[in-house]
Amino acid sequence: MKKTKKLNRRDFIKLSSIATAALPLTLSGFPLFAGKKPNSYQFSEENENILVLIQLQGGNDGLNTVFNLSQYDNLQSVRSNIIIPETNLLALNSETHFHPSLIGMKEIWDKEKLSVIQNVGYPDQNRSHFRSTDIWNTASDSDEYISTGWVGRFLHERHSEYPENYPNLDNPDPFALTLGRVVSETCQGQNTNFSMALSNPDNPGTALVSSTGAIPSNCYGDTLSFVNDTIAQTNAYGDKIKTASDAGNNLSTKYENSNNNKLAGKLKNVARLISGGLKTKVYVVQLGGFDNHDNQVEEGNVTEGKHSELLKELSDAIAAFQDDLELLNIDDKVIGMTYSEFGRRIRSNAAFGTDHGTAAPLFLFGTCAKNQVLGDTPEIDTAVDIKEGVQMQYDFRNIYSTVLTDWLGATKQESTSVFFNELDAIPIFKNGCSAALSKDGFLSQELEIDVYPNPTIDTINIQFIGNNENVKITLYNNIGAVLKQITNQKYSSLQHIVKVDLKSFPKGNYFVHYQSKGISKTKKILKY
Repeated sequence: MKKTKKLNRRDFIKLSSIATAALPLTLSGFPLFAGKKPNSYQFSEENENILVLIQLQGGNDGLNTVFNLSQYDNLQSVRSNIIIPETNLLALNSETHFHPSLIGMKEIWDKEKLSVIQNVGYPDQNRSHFRSTDIWNTASDSDEYISTGWVGRFLHERHSEYPENYPNLDNPDPFALTLGRVVSETCQGQNTNFSMALSNPDNPGTALVSSTGAIPSNCYGDTLSFVNDTIAQTNAYGDKIKTASDAGNNLSTKYENSNNNKLAGKLKNVARLISGGLKTKVYVVQLGGFDNHDNQVEEGNVTEGKHSELLKELSDAIAAFQDDLELLNIDDKVIGMTYSEFGRRIRSNAAFGTDHGTAAPLFLFGTCAKNQVLGDTPEIDTAVDIKEGVQMQYDFRNIYSTVLTDWLGATKQESTSVFFNELDAIPIFKNGCSAALSKDGFLSQELEIDVYPNPTIDTINIQFIGNNENVKITLYNNIGAVLKQITNQKYSSLQHIVKVDLKSFPKGNYFVHYQSKGISKTKKILKY
């Protein structure tokens, strides 16, 4: 007689990932499936700081969001059918300007609570929505497939048995919440997602157990017990959410100007739950619609259109949320961050839109955000290739790692476990404001590298100061693909020159990317 294998909890989780194709098994927002186990990680429970992630789904056009007047004329020559008139732009300083729809975010800038981080992306940019979103959510390399999210790995090793025996006296609150119907893959852990999907804090949902009678000691009984335990957990978290919602408050009147703003409604709920005492560490909200291949602007009225409406929704929602946090006196423990799977190409298309590109700006906002425009102005060539996007200057994983260490309180070693690599922090938080400021320090942001001759025929020379730090220099093509790792080693504080042979490469535009101790620089070169 064939022996029947007993179905344990791990088997059920694995099977349920297949079963969900036919039967959605989420239990009030908890997806059930297994993933790859990361290295060890610890999490500081005493840190009360909170992270709010705002995902801009579809690929935001950064060149139509943040403008630099030094490149405006060149940008106008390659985007004449969609560019916003200079007279309509909102000035942050003498050079950097915002799209006119970003009035609310301009106000946050004026209050010195906004970081604009230019040219954020990753090596070997993938221009598929699905794959690039996966890369941003998992923080994987472009050729690496990981089934856990970076926030999920952040939480897993400290709570490796989750969801069994949770909530408990030490951890009574959900670790993460996604405001919507589907949980975020950023929060996917080894066993399950650490996030709950929440549409209405006043009605978080209550499920009934599948059976209240005797449960048999067999495969069916194991499965039923697991389902009952998960339902009980969901209901317990639901009670905590409802209690916090009842105790919480909203004080900002700016929400009233955003009646049809769904993002503002989600962030309003986040502020209410935080003010009500919920100890959730990470909140995720999404705003879709950024994949504007056509009609990004209205023909004949470029200040209006789909992109303008989306930026207004984003800006008004963030402004109301930040105002609410300040009035509730909880703003010092909340940081918000936007991200999108990629930017758009430099040249617009004939349909008054833009196609999938490479890097784009990222916004970090909150009382503890360092008020700055970090990064260089994207260089616009009037003869730019139709496929070229804005080149990466900052790898998004350096930003994630800095958020873990300097905001959520992880050690450098713990961050290395989460990202499977040691990453340099970058200066995005105000001094003395964050939970555990990086003790490594940063190199001067004025550091420059020199690449010559440029243009060139066969070779280039890269000149830089080593500063007794590791220096990584990479050669990219015009669509963000890695062509050559030029160097990745420690250099003395002397001046160094590295010679690079380009004979085997065809004519065209290339980019040299320099990275060392929190500094990233990208230099464009032309081979002819």
